[in-house]
Amino acid sequence: MRALLLVLFCTVALQWDRVSCQKSGYLVALGNVWSSDRPAGVTLNRNGDECDVVMNLSASQRCEFVKNTPDCASDEGFIKYPWVTFCLFPPNLLPLVITLYVIWLFVLFLILGLIASDFFCPNLSAISSSLRLTHNVAGVTFLALGNGAPDVFSAMAAFSHPQTAGLAVGALFGAGIFVTTVVAGSIALIKPFTVASRPFLRDVIFYMAAVFWTFNILYKGHISMGEAVGYLGLYIAYVLTVIVSAYVYNRQKHQLNESAQSSSREHGEILQSDSHRETQSGSIQAHDEEEYEPLLPYNQSTAQIFLNAINPVDSRTWRRWPWSARVLKVIKVPVEVLLLLTVPVVDTDKEDHNWKRPLNSLHIITGPLVCVLTFQSGKYGLYLIEGEFPVWALTVCIGVFLSAIVFFTTTNNHPPRYHFLYSLLGFVVSALWISTVASEIVSVLHLLGIVLRLSNTVLGLTLLAWGNSIGDCFADITIARQGYPRMAISACFGGIIFNMLFGVGLGCLLQMFQNNNVVTLEPEGVLCWVLSGALGLSLVLSFILVPLQCFHLNRVYGIFLLIFYIVFLIVALLTEFRIIQF
Repeated sequence: MRALLLVLFCTVALQWDRVSCQKSGYLVALGNVWSSDRPAGVTLNRNGDECDVVMNLSASQRCEFVKNTPDCASDEGFIKYPWVTFCLFPPNLLPLVITLYVIWLFVLFLILGLIASDFFCPNLSAISSSLRLTHNVAGVTFLALGNGAPDVFSAMAAFSHPQTAGLAVGALFGAGIFVTTVVAGSIALIKPFTVASRPFLRDVIFYMAAVFWTFNILYKGHISMGEAVGYLGLYIAYVLTVIVSAYVYNRQKHQLNESAQSSSREHGEILQSDSHRETQSGSIQAHDEEEYEPLLPYNQSTAQIFLNAINPVDSRTWRRWPWSARVLKVIKVPVEVLLLLTVPVVDTDKEDHNWKRPLNSLHIITGPLVCVLTFQSGKYGLYLIEGEFPVWALTVCIGVFLSAIVFFTTTNNHPPRYHFLYSLLGFVVSALWISTVASEIVSVLHLLGIVLRLSNTVLGLTLLAWGNSIGDCFADITIARQGYPRMAISACFGGIIFNMLFGVGLGCLLQMFQNNNVVTLEPEGVLCWVLSGALGLSLVLSFILVPLQCFHLNRVYGIFLLIFYIVFLIVALLTEFRIIQF
């Protein structure tokens, strides 16, 4: 479904803006680009991207222009998409190339979700357990980082270059309005419920503060070091507020239970029934797992342990899957095998914490190797020490030495005491994998914006926002359908607060460390103000209307939110194509 939406969107945009290209347009475009004055700071706008004018040229001139224009080769992805588009393929196959990019974009989003859910989040959970954090602290720190990793890394990748920074603004604001309208409205439609008043108001107020702070920075046109650090400080204040409010709530609940013995007995019965239900479900799950256990215990050889560890397909459950799940699994299998070979995963729910001696020994070699080859697109990994010995070879040598020590000093059955350190290695390696995939996504979207003549803002609020949010949308709707709408609505707001504050804060800080102490933000026309205004209006309406309904979200309110998003999207697209002009 996601791929179909992307194809339809790109096809309509390509047909809309099909224009003739003349040689004189090439000269005029170059004159306009090279005679423009550059501001002193780091200008984050798409209008300053020299690669944009490539579509104004004749087909025979585009390849030479791409080769000689720095902005066309400045993306941090491993694939140079402008060169592939205009030099590798003939001009008459441009629609086919766009279709292939859309399919590739779908695969990248699939890989991004796979890394975050199966490798990044389990290691974060293991780190949280090792640090013995409470559920509240873990939920607003490590869990938020795990859920928002695709959005945050996509924003950081977009902020890494001035010509793609509009993607970050569009994606963060677009994902915010998508989650607060479409996802929240769908939850209200599926399962009308009454939200917890204090957590809801707390989350809305903090998110409103983040949005209006960003709006103010866009209005000023620049962000300083202190303001960027202030984003991170605001999230720390949010975390402290969550911890304090949870402490106050638990203390009041404890006092209430002490004063009312009858309520305490009823509460105990509920807990007993819940625990009985969990025990029953746990015993059923254990029975299902024991069904596949061998009758006689046996010790697997080291080779068998390794082969089973890198096998992502469970033959016992494969026959139960529908055909669609099997197709997706076939697509993901090569990527899963690569990730299993490079990213260690510590699972505290298993008795052995997922200790696989041969594979974990190999991870000491492959994990650091992935880090040096993916960081900054492998720039540091290919660096030659004294002009002779590459960094990646040194990394392999050190990894082989440490791997041999681990392999010969441990056993297959018992994990070593330092096994928890593998969760830190898995966290770093999976984070760099996510960053690499996010950079490719940003590079593809940048190329689509050039070819389809779409601003980075509209690409961010549509393709990038939809791609990063669609997984959370289905997950929250599923949680609500299972009878936990409060949990689903809390996940909606908690995630986007983290994404906004860390996405803008870390993204701008990285830009400042690389370039200047002040980053200039120039909004891409009226569309940026339409986007920020719509998001602010949706939050203000939620802040007013939900308390007026006694914090009860019914189906009427859900329909209102969905209509609000449809109207916003129509206005945004009409503004992008200049049918509506303000």
